[in-house]
Amino acid sequence: MHRDPRVPGREDCVTRYLLHRWAQSQPQKVFAVFDDGETWTYSQLLSRVQQLAAGLAEIGVKQGEHVAVWMFDGREAILTFYAINYLGAVFVPFNTAYKGKLLEHVLDNSDARLIVVDEQLAERLLHVDRARIDAALVLGESECVIPATRIHDWSAAANSTAALPQLEREIEPWDTQSIIYTSGTTGPSKGVLSSYLHIFTNAGPESWHFVTGEDRFLINMPIFHIGGMGVIFVMLVRGGSISVMGTFSTERFWPFIRETETSVAFLLGVMATFLLKQTASDTDKDHPLKKVFMVPLTETGIEFHERFGADVYTIFNMTEISSPIVSEPNPVKRGTCGRKRDGVDVRLVDENDCEVAVGEVGEMLVRTDRPWGMNSGYYKNPQATADAWRNGWFHTGDCFRLDEDGYYYFVDRRKDAIRRRGENISSFEVEAEVVAFSAVREAAAYGVASDVGEEDVMIAVAAVDGASIDPKTLIEFLSDRLPYFMIPRYVRVMDELPKTPTSKVLKHVLRREAVTADSWDREQHNLIFKREKRQP
Repeated sequence: MHRDPRVPGREDCVTRYLLHRWAQSQPQKVFAVFDDGETWTYSQLLSRVQQLAAGLAEIGVKQGEHVAVWMFDGREAILTFYAINYLGAVFVPFNTAYKGKLLEHVLDNSDARLIVVDEQLAERLLHVDRARIDAALVLGESECVIPATRIHDWSAAANSTAALPQLEREIEPWDTQSIIYTSGTTGPSKGVLSSYLHIFTNAGPESWHFVTGEDRFLINMPIFHIGGMGVIFVMLVRGGSISVMGTFSTERFWPFIRETETSVAFLLGVMATFLLKQTASDTDKDHPLKKVFMVPLTETGIEFHERFGADVYTIFNMTEISSPIVSEPNPVKRGTCGRKRDGVDVRLVDENDCEVAVGEVGEMLVRTDRPWGMNSGYYKNPQATADAWRNGWFHTGDCFRLDEDGYYYFVDRRKDAIRRRGENISSFEVEAEVVAFSAVREAAAYGVASDVGEEDVMIAVAAVDGASIDPKTLIEFLSDRLPYFMIPRYVRVMDELPKTPTSKVLKHVLRREAVTADSWDREQHNLIFKREKRQP
């Protein structure tokens, strides 16, 4: 047994032992409240997880095995997450919007043999290379047939009466808990290897010290994102509770907060703006919400605090790291991400990893003093791992400025990713699908300012000789190949993309020019794409 005081014991940070710990010490405390009023106590949670874990083991899931999960948010996804970890297996969720080449890439990269999938998504598996997948656990009532794939019923597994197998060995804090796919910048999406200690540290008691076991945290982000999966896990760490809303709804937000007695929420992008645009009411402060994370923090933070009474915090975080920058409640410095928390080292550096002066812009580098307190690299991508971890520091690819008081301010992305309404989008992956359109010779994808915050996706394209590009036809083509959030809003058709002498596209020129007079806007042509929801 280790003696490192920085590393908590298994019962403090490993899913299986946390479930047993709380079911024994507070069996009747509510862990989860759902939008239909159903609640789960810790005792019920453990029982349900054990049943599904036994069902997974019957199918053949073993300790250390990667299990792909392609499900809509909700109770079944949460149980699947915990049951996989209960067996000591690795949770590998996929974005429910994936299709085509993006889906093929994550299936292949994951090395999963079993996929747990919603019936409404399963049809997409028929049209892609499924790599090693040879079994599917399907949630739904309709018959599902996938060639060369054994089909199992999720409900039957969730009600298994089989005995649980013995672990081959104890599950350790440094074991891999999950692989979360995050946007690629010069290549396909990368699978972030996260240990239990990484997820524990990401939003644990030290980094988010103001969130306690007495809180109930709103789950309104997808389980395939760190913002959804991570919160579900760290509230288990605290012995706290969650309220599961699913997709964010402006109209439903405050009634849901009151009905579920939710005390903490994460408001990403324009969520806070949408809430502030609602008509003011005498009941604006009549609710149990005490704390709100607002990312990014804008001038709306102060307005939100004054109108609704909840304390507003902000942070800087990403899937690979562990909340190195956290603010005090209701920060008055406009645009700040907060200050460095205890337990991490942070540097701002130039292109040679040399530290820049206070007030100058540099890329943020991070490391933690806790072993395994950050990502363990990118799965099956040693080059990306080496590049990100060069010189012993994790390179975030994001540029910041530090002021004299120790506050950090986000400036820009060094890496070529696009941020749209909480989603990180790989320009590489967008471009790969755009150039698959027969009339397109070359393409560049980039972000432009959105009127609702963050960015919208824009593409500049040039046609092959003798061809012409109709933006509407191109977008309709992409709608069958890209997730809704990656489909460009703007299309700019050019004779030639601006390039360097070595033929690299000058994206900074395109970004500076932004939405030009000749740019085509699909929203003006009523081409709107939204996140799919599971149909009742």
